[in-house]
Amino acid sequence: MNGMLFVFTVAMAVVCVTGTFNEKVTRMPHEIALLLFSSIIGFIWLAADMLISGEGAGDVLAKAHFFDIEGFLLEGVLCLMLFAGSVHLRLSDFRKQARQVTVLSIICTLLGAVFYGVLFYGVSALLGLGLTLPLCLMFGSIVAPTDPIAATGILSKFGLPEDISFLIQGESLFNDGVGVALFVVFSAMVTGDGKGGFFSIMARELLGAALVGCVVTWLCFQLYRRTESRELGFFISVLTVSLSYVICEKADFSGAIASVVCGILFSALRSRCGMTAQAERTKHFSTIWETLDLLLNSLLYVMLGLTFIRILQMEHVIILAAAGIIVNLIARSGSLAVSTLIMGELPDGYDRRSFVELLTWGGLRGGLSIALAMSTREMLPEQTYFIVTGCTYAIAFFTTVVQGLTVKRVYDGICRRLAGQKNREMTQ
Repeated sequence: MNGMLFVFTVAMAVVCVTGTFNEKVTRMPHEIALLLFSSIIGFIWLAADMLISGEGAGDVLAKAHFFDIEGFLLEGVLCLMLFAGSVHLRLSDFRKQARQVTVLSIICTLLGAVFYGVLFYGVSALLGLGLTLPLCLMFGSIVAPTDPIAATGILSKFGLPEDISFLIQGESLFNDGVGVALFVVFSAMVTGDGKGGFFSIMARELLGAALVGCVVTWLCFQLYRRTESRELGFFISVLTVSLSYVICEKADFSGAIASVVCGILFSALRSRCGMTAQAERTKHFSTIWETLDLLLNSLLYVMLGLTFIRILQMEHVIILAAAGIIVNLIARSGSLAVSTLIMGELPDGYDRRSFVELLTWGGLRGGLSIALAMSTREMLPEQTYFIVTGCTYAIAFFTTVVQGLTVKRVYDGICRRLAGQKNREMTQ
């Protein structure tokens, strides 16, 4: 019995049990607790299976049937999660920080992918892994985009300043299309399939997605504004984002970008028509989308945690996992340092050092990177595929659990340093 209902029931059981334990005992952020505890459950299952069967970890993992994270996310619920994360953002905020969001989501992502690829190519040469530069660049495009689900689900709960918080969420919501465009370009170099240059692919992905998102949202909103049923209104909002995503997938546009455009435009149209002033309807709309977002987030983090044991399929697991994490931090900070040179004024009075420090430690990775890594199965040799997925799991786990748990402490340290600098300037 391995059908969809069985998988859903297992995942929900882990969500409920670990969620209750965390609520009463550990009191960590919900998503981090789910990932951490479900990872522990996964390793306990592996140890028990090895003990019962008498087989090694490799044999057990080779026979194990894991959750289809790629299908669940990229072919399923990603559009709903992105819509839920963006429907509460205001168009005026994007206008105010358009330059900063554009630089972070395009320039920083591009530089991060290139920096990571070059650095990991050096690691490959030192360890004798034999990975090519195009393959390492493709790997860089997988881990460079920050994860919108992690950003909206974890970082938004730490009480960061409004402008910084918006910038982190805006970057994570919009850099998916850039990451996918880079992934398509570099994967074509790996496989030898010519699919066009980066800029032509990115223009098609982003501009096509924006056009589809705007047109579909405007058309569906004509239905939304004419109904008084709160339930039917929610159904229409689901149709809006799912229809946009399907059209984009068929047309080779970025369904992720279209989903974000749908959320922001839907929110703007509701405000323009005065619907946000209708307190009861607005509360119902927000509550139902927040609940759906929490459910899908919870399922995703449990799937990531239970499948984290796949990292053991990678050879030299400790060395490569540590190398992947360190290279990620260097590439992220380097790409941010360069990007700040053309961003203009930094938000909330931050200096370059503090801004780079906070956004480096706040650059969480999650399910989207894992899904992209898993999509390379058919194009890579087995051991190379295990390296890509294993290092991606390591980065996602480290950024979510370690960085996610300590980003508030990093933020508080930056605030104390900035306050001290301001006091010294005032006394001089």
